[in-house]
Amino acid sequence: MKFRNYLATLCLLAFAGTISAQNALPNVDVKTLDGATVNLSETYGVEKETITILSFWATWCSPCKRELDAIMDFYPDWQESYNVELVAITIDTRRAISKVPSIVETKGWEYIILSGDEQAMRTAFNFASIPQTVIVDQSGQIVYTHNGYQPGDEEVLDEVLAKLAAGESIEH
Repeated sequence: MKFRNYLATLCLLAFAGTISAQNALPNVDVKTLDGATVNLSETYGVEKETITILSFWATWCSPCKRELDAIMDFYPDWQESYNVELVAITIDTRRAISKVPSIVETKGWEYIILSGDEQAMRTAFNFASIPQTVIVDQSGQIVYTHNGYQPGDEEVLDEVLAKLAAGESIEH
């Protein structure tokens, strides 16, 4: 009987650790456009005062670019009101990455732009398609994810950010 209780407790603790680990930002490396390595977990998965939006996109993805364009209308207010930083992570091939700086400049995006290996990003963040949006709270935990883009999604993001900035929990 004691062994069963011990085993049940051990399983419960292992399961609880799995649940909390699912919200942790994955330990995965990405690169700046000039080739410097950035570890997402070490940079954005730590306690800090900012809320971080990770937006996974590619140069060939029209919905991705529409989403980032729409967010740009909100972004200055989000920075000021909610202390938000947006990190746009392209999952383009090495050849296509050369197009990224001109797209960013033409669009006037003021985001942090990084690049990541497509398969590594899909595996680490468990998504099959882009655009994929991930919100990381001030304690470095993933609190919200969204796949795809429809006009108006940026307003939903605004509501989520307002709740986070007010210290409310997010249900998604």
